[in-house]
Amino acid sequence: METDEILDLIKAVAEEVVTPRFRALAADEVAEKNPGDLVTIADREAEERLTAALRAAHPDAVVLGEEATASDPGLVQRFRAADHAFTIDPVDGTKNFVAGSPDHAVMVAELRRGEVVRGWIWQPQHERAYVAERGAGAWCDGQRLVRAPAGPQPQGVTSRRSWIGRTLGSLPPLELTWVCCGVDYPKVAEGAADFALYWRPSAWDHSPGSLMLTEAGGHVGMADGDPYRPAGDQPGLLVVAADPDTHATVLAQLAADPRR
Repeated sequence: METDEILDLIKAVAEEVVTPRFRALAADEVAEKNPGDLVTIADREAEERLTAALRAAHPDAVVLGEEATASDPGLVQRFRAADHAFTIDPVDGTKNFVAGSPDHAVMVAELRRGEVVRGWIWQPQHERAYVAERGAGAWCDGQRLVRAPAGPQPQGVTSRRSWIGRTLGSLPPLELTWVCCGVDYPKVAEGAADFALYWRPSAWDHSPGSLMLTEAGGHVGMADGDPYRPAGDQPGLLVVAADPDTHATVLAQLAADPRR
């Protein structure tokens, strides 16, 4: 499928099964996969439709959906071994979605031999589309994204709530992310934050945004210095930064911090 075709597919699925449930979920349409880990009827239906369409167009590709991993324990291993794969996060920021916050997204990424080559983020309530292609740049609604380097005191955000207010060396205290990777990565790319810290990054959460940010000039890698590999098993701390120098600064501060 062409890049614009997949974006149109994502928008159509969101319009059909996600947005009609926004601020209209019944109690029996929300469940917990694990304590505090919510899933809704919108998540399930959106993933089913996206998976079916991608499999029809790319029958040899492995499609890794966030919800499907719960019922198919072998899916993650097939994804990691695949030459061609897609990731789907049908409603990224499900807690926000359930709470009535517009900060949620539908995300898809395409991988070839473990490397993300295309990524899509659609924010249905904000009506903003982010698309990235490896080597061809990152775009928001047709406008190219270029992330300016951070200043000398980069502002960081984190999804680890226990780290809110924590300082890394002389850097300002960490703030909470927007609790949705489909919003967080665009916020970093557009300058609302300069770096973000995540624990145990999952492929469906980070594949689209990691490509988008790096194509815009940012840098994404693990706190131990390894590159981020969506198809790998990397349970540690992920550092997302506005530019390579900021990434190096954060890594140095983390290495000097005994609390990690």
